[in-house]
Amino acid sequence: MTSTCLVTGGSGFVGGRLIERLVAQGWQVRALARSEEAMGIVGRHGAQAVRGSLDDLPSLTAAVAGCNAVIHVAALFKLWGEADEFERSNVQGTANLLQAAAAASVQRFVQVGAAAVVMGDMAPMLRVDESLPRQERAWAPYSASKARSEALVIGANRPGVFETVVVRPPMIWGAGMPTLDHMIDTVRAGQFRWVGDGSQAMSTVHVDNVCHAVELALAKGRGGETYFVSDGADTTLKSFLSSLMQTRGVEPPRASAPLRMAWIMATVMEWAWRTFSRPGEPPITRQMLRLIGQPFTVDIGKAQRELGYRPAVTREQGLQAMRRG
Repeated sequence: MTSTCLVTGGSGFVGGRLIERLVAQGWQVRALARSEEAMGIVGRHGAQAVRGSLDDLPSLTAAVAGCNAVIHVAALFKLWGEADEFERSNVQGTANLLQAAAAASVQRFVQVGAAAVVMGDMAPMLRVDESLPRQERAWAPYSASKARSEALVIGANRPGVFETVVVRPPMIWGAGMPTLDHMIDTVRAGQFRWVGDGSQAMSTVHVDNVCHAVELALAKGRGGETYFVSDGADTTLKSFLSSLMQTRGVEPPRASAPLRMAWIMATVMEWAWRTFSRPGEPPITRQMLRLIGQPFTVDIGKAQRELGYRPAVTREQGLQAMRRG
């Protein structure tokens, strides 16, 4: 019997790749789509497009009917915005999807979460594991909302009935990654600065490794559990981002700013953008600095032991694919 899975966020970077892999494995895949454009994109990836959105419970109820599994990839990810915007998309949207999935007797719910949910105040964090508590900071609405979203997913677990699992990736990268476009634009505009000397240790995870981890979580993840995943070998901020830029023929800049100074600048910029309702996003935010300003690496031992996770794509393989274009 063919299994049916609903994927949210299927028109995005991770969701699109995940749809292709699931279809290749024989899944019947449905993908939630908010617009005609999104319906076209998920259809080209191989999914059956279902019109709906996370804030429309009736559309979710229809989308999950008859599904064995739900993979929740959709999330509002940006480094600037109002807290209620993140709350509506990342928290209430997840609550709606959980409600619809449980009511439809879906057996397994896997969320693509974020490693940043354990980030609190600015401090080095090396080889962090799943024993650390989730953190929320008002100046980091993205990671705070993802922490609350994850808590809902884990709290909804019902052993043997409705099993929920969260995969926690750090920085996701690979061919077609949208954040690289923004980075290149910043470099070309002369606005890019390294935070400190760029030697901060960091974990990364290729998009195909994220998808592999999700597939394993779907098949073998323990209900009510979270799993950090990565490329298996850590790097540094400057080394990795420079390698990404060079895949586009862009030489990394040399300019840098001390973390303390950058934090003050970000605080002032955020105040100015809110006070004067300036358009767009500040060039630098405290959320951004928390993600890249201090060493942050994850321990993937739990995923290795319980899921059998092994990175399928090495960093060099992923970079070679990006260089080939």
